[in-house]
Amino acid sequence: MNIQEYASHIPSPLRIAILECDTPLEGTRAKYGGYGGLFKVLLQAGADALGQPEVISSRKGMEVTMWDVVTAQTYPDLADIDAILLTGSSMQIHFCSGWHLNKNLELTLVTGHNSFDDNPWTVKLVDFVTRVLAQDRVRIIGVCFGHQIVGRAMGAKVGRSDIGWETSVLPVELSAKGKELFKQPGLSLQQMHRDIVYDFPEGVEELGSSPRCRNQGMYISKRFITVQGHPEFNAEIMAELLAARHDQGIFDDVVYNDSMARAGNHHDGVAVAQGFLRFLMEQ
Repeated sequence: MNIQEYASHIPSPLRIAILECDTPLEGTRAKYGGYGGLFKVLLQAGADALGQPEVISSRKGMEVTMWDVVTAQTYPDLADIDAILLTGSSMQIHFCSGWHLNKNLELTLVTGHNSFDDNPWTVKLVDFVTRVLAQDRVRIIGVCFGHQIVGRAMGAKVGRSDIGWETSVLPVELSAKGKELFKQPGLSLQQMHRDIVYDFPEGVEELGSSPRCRNQGMYISKRFITVQGHPEFNAEIMAELLAARHDQGIFDDVVYNDSMARAGNHHDGVAVAQGFLRFLMEQ
């Protein structure tokens, strides 16, 4: 897609509401302020990489707002936005909640969020996404936990994988539609999940798959795009997450060391951000 062809039809600025589904760990929070700040950086990098600054760039054509949907449980008015972006949740995996033996042989309580429980804030989030899906103007981007919430709102089975974790940089095999949207033959993405969307709701196009997760992304033109991986993560963020979960006893030495060895590998986060923006500007 040549974005310039659609410049006269693109809302300017594109008003993107980031729904923050968790608070990142201390190091990431200190640098970015929250997941909203992290995704704003990613979207700005994607806009610049599109190479059409007269239409959209890090300095022009985007207005990003952040909304705390966990504690404050505040949401934007749909009339005031063009898209929502649902972030990941740093502890979304259900099975890690509870008591764990950390590396110092001390019991630690690990709390968690997941996309398939019925706690009040998650139910409210699913209801909001269902409302957005029921109209045809405001579009949806979902990442990891957000991908799973969109799946749940569409009626797909969401739950814990029986195969196990995906962590750190791993390859994603793209479908024909994934190659078209992301302009690449395949992706390498940071991963941090064990929960998955098991199937594809009716009418959804598959974007990609991996050996441990068949549903690595979903798409309906002009409605939503999702990915299971974390395009917003970098090596530093991944290392902080891996260290925290290793300390908590969630990851053993083998998983930790293997994941850390891949954390700094090349990943295609900016290419995914470009795909998100192309999707938002589809006509």
